[in-house]
Amino acid sequence: MSRAMSPTLSHRVLITGAAGYLGGMLCDQLSKRDDVEAIIGLDQNDMPPALRGMPNLHWIKANTAGSWEAAAAEQKPDIVFHTAWQIREMYGRRALQWRGNVTGSEKVFDFAFATPSVERLIHFSTVASYAADAANTIEHRFKEVEGFRESDFLYAEEKRAVERSLERQFTQSRQQGSDVSVAVLRPAALTGPRGRARTGGLRLQSALAGRQTTGPVQRLVSLLVSVLPVTKKWSRQFLHEDDIVDIATMVAFGDLKSPYVVLNACPPGDVMRGEDMARVFGKKMLRIHPQIIRLAFFALWHLSRGRIPSSRGSWKAYAYPIVVDGEKLTEVYGYRYRMNTLDAFTKNEGRYAA
Repeated sequence: MSRAMSPTLSHRVLITGAAGYLGGMLCDQLSKRDDVEAIIGLDQNDMPPALRGMPNLHWIKANTAGSWEAAAAEQKPDIVFHTAWQIREMYGRRALQWRGNVTGSEKVFDFAFATPSVERLIHFSTVASYAADAANTIEHRFKEVEGFRESDFLYAEEKRAVERSLERQFTQSRQQGSDVSVAVLRPAALTGPRGRARTGGLRLQSALAGRQTTGPVQRLVSLLVSVLPVTKKWSRQFLHEDDIVDIATMVAFGDLKSPYVVLNACPPGDVMRGEDMARVFGKKMLRIHPQIIRLAFFALWHLSRGRIPSSRGSWKAYAYPIVVDGEKLTEVYGYRYRMNTLDAFTKNEGRYAA
């Protein structure tokens, strides 16, 4: 069993990607805990307005692939949350994006294992790295022990590479006497009132709901999904935003069953299939072959020069299922999910419902 966190009345928490969707929620919720003395937010962007005025938040403006370690070490964090990530592929900039995500993550891991004050590292991975494939079925739910598979989808492949690096760096750190414990969380697609209220970019729910009307690209996508095209096996699982914050908090401050823990974060129950999506948004459904999705994504990616997020390999996630089993969190750690996939996707409930 991993050792418990030090019996201290106050923690100092470093959050990478603190200006992002998940990082911002962690900043917000952890700032309300009596046992958190300070939050160190690390992000390449300025502190967002929603976090301003938080008295215990110290901001470091830097890319994780840049120079930030000395400034962070001065704050003496004992818990590190790594959420920073460029998720959507930048058109024509794969190598640059790989460096930012993979090299940046490796620097975060090096920092966690080399900084004496750090006791625990929580890394946010993804279920996408199980890899969408024609051989996948809705009935088979991937478990943590099955591991990740190679993918031509950059986001999934980056996350796979980073998990391999983390495991290697953890093993080396143990050999050198480090006792930093690690929790790797693999969440399903995150959703909830706060996520749906975000502006900018193209998002599945906003497009399906007809709310993407701020520019020509957004209006084009909304037009394209006025009738919902679905393949035979397309399905999605969703995790409520309150669930991921609660799960992350649990593994950060609680006891871990081993020094290195990997956990799928996905509620049990039915997945959302194409017909469910159509019903939720009141759309007619059009059955199409996966190769039509492939051709459409290829054309939209290049015609929009990446403004429509349909990069190489991403079409598979809209053609084939990745269904995971997230019950280890319940069976081993006693966590009870707040909402199932359908409720997380549709209900305006939770901490950010207002």
